[in-house]
Amino acid sequence: MTESPEQPRHVVLRRRLRTAPAQLRTALTPLPRWWPLPVCVLLGTVSGLSYGLLAAPQYEATSYAMAVAEEDSGPSAALGYAQSYGRLVTSDATLSYAQGAAGEPVRALRSQVRSETSPDSPMIAVTGTSDDADRAADIANAVIEAVIVSSGHVSKDTGVKLIKFTHAMKPDQPVSPSVPLGTAVGAAAGGLLGGLVLLVRPRRAGWSVSAQVPGPASAEEHATTDERELVR
Repeated sequence: MTESPEQPRHVVLRRRLRTAPAQLRTALTPLPRWWPLPVCVLLGTVSGLSYGLLAAPQYEATSYAMAVAEEDSGPSAALGYAQSYGRLVTSDATLSYAQGAAGEPVRALRSQVRSETSPDSPMIAVTGTSDDADRAADIANAVIEAVIVSSGHVSKDTGVKLIKFTHAMKPDQPVSPSVPLGTAVGAAAGGLLGGLVLLVRPRRAGWSVSAQVPGPASAEEHATTDERELVR
């Protein structure tokens, strides 16, 4: 039906909106069934490439401290207190003490510091993360110093003290993914997403598989065969 100039504008707009889904389906009909896969791969590749080019490189530096038991305490005490002090690395008290030497506020240090302990060794590893290599080392050293000072205040009561084992050094290379790696990861993620889309999308009617049910002629043939076997 043609649209006459005399028709109101809202009637013409409503009619176009009503026919838009049918026109969209007609435009998408020639596309192959597997079109989401290359589209998702392309989007993932572009996203990974953009992240590798635009994201700031991240550096990590790690310093280590060791729990040492005094004469009245045993090795098990040193191991237990190492686990405890490792949990206190990211506490507000420790970060508040370290923020001056680290050059970062407490809010920023919460996301830039992590600690690791071993169940077999009284060792504490403190890792600082920053977009500047020197700052990453400063963060790790400042936090480990804060933990050592805090442990020294109660060493007479606990019988365990922390000593610095290694000093964090300036990292040479960033730990963030490079541009080729980010692009490859993005392409792989896009391919995985595209494959999932192909699996969950509804299939066309021609792709359905129906069970083959024998018709009347087949049933009669089976009955005749059974009668012959009985006669024999």
